Amino acid sequence: MRLIPTLLAAAAATVALSAQAYDADWKRGRIYYRSVCTSCHVAMPVGSINPSSKTKAEWATYLQADKHAKGKDTVKAYLSKPYRASIKAGNKAAEKFADTPDAELFEDVKAFLQKGAKDGDSPASCT
Repeated sequence: MRLIPTLLAAAAATVALSAQAYDADWKRGRIYYRSVCTSCHVAMPVGSINPSSKTKAEWATYLQADKHAKGKDTVKAYLSKPYRASIKAGNKAAEKFADTPDAELFEDVKAFLQKGAKDGDSPASCT
């Protein structure tokens, strides 16, 4: 008889955890990537970095390593609220996403890069 309440509690905990999982929004990631990331890269000698320039595995490795600008910075720094606050005066997308949690924005950009990768569902460019 004790097994049933235990199973019900376990099921409830599983439902609660799955309800908290964030479902990334690749469209929101695309807007941020194209409006913030690309605007900076175009201004630099590197030029724009299209999502289709890498495979899904290469993007996953890049994001997992969390190294940007040849390891001088982290990728997450450019998706953080402090960074967005620092550029919002000159970038409407950064202002639009000012209150978006960092982890959500990271997952959104990740979803866009995976979808737009060379071997993704919709290889994308930012030009």
